[in-house]
Amino acid sequence: MGGFPGAADTVSLGNLGGQERVITANRQTSWAFADAFVAEDDALRWARDRARESGLPSVSPGTGAALRLLAATTDAKAVAEIGTGTGVSGIYLLHGMRPDGVLTTVDPQPERQQFAKQAFRAAGFAGNRARFIPGRALDVLPRLADGGYDLVFCDGDRMESLDYLAESLRLLRPGGLVCFEGVFADGRTVDSAAQPAEVLRLRELLRAVRESQELLPSLLPVGDGLLCAVRRG
Repeated sequence: MGGFPGAADTVSLGNLGGQERVITANRQTSWAFADAFVAEDDALRWARDRARESGLPSVSPGTGAALRLLAATTDAKAVAEIGTGTGVSGIYLLHGMRPDGVLTTVDPQPERQQFAKQAFRAAGFAGNRARFIPGRALDVLPRLADGGYDLVFCDGDRMESLDYLAESLRLLRPGGLVCFEGVFADGRTVDSAAQPAEVLRLRELLRAVRESQELLPSLLPVGDGLLCAVRRG
């Protein structure tokens, strides 16, 4: 993919405004510090433990804090989440949303959503703050309202990322945000070696978001990479 160089001991991030930026050990340490900056409460730790026991990844504290900030910045009342997991990202999103906001969260595994329900309750959220929909995202999303959401968070099947993007553009109000978790793919996205299909799909997603005339994008170096974009009015 053009614009995503190969990995090395120091990895070039490309020519930004005529100045080449290079990842150094100090910069990696600073990023790690930023990612661990936010303290987590018992409800989040419980949800993380359930994810670990289930063999599921969960967003890092830095990614969660970024999602919370973005939800608060948009004064989000309606958020759609693809990939409930055990509720880690959902707790962060709910903390950032308006007190009357509702999180609609979709996951193909209902048992994971049961963990998330318990985690939300432990975090102090009323039952009506979240709507749990079991099922495959691409079966559920077309049933959600056009322009009815302030933020869409995508943490599902990487092979379906471009489809999530298309659905998000339909679901978001003008000025709404779409966010994709895990776009660094543990460093494989910028690795010049042969990569699996899901990494190639992430590169397509990055290109599509960067080149879209409908979106104003940013790639945040938190967790395993958080790709965000505002839907233009």
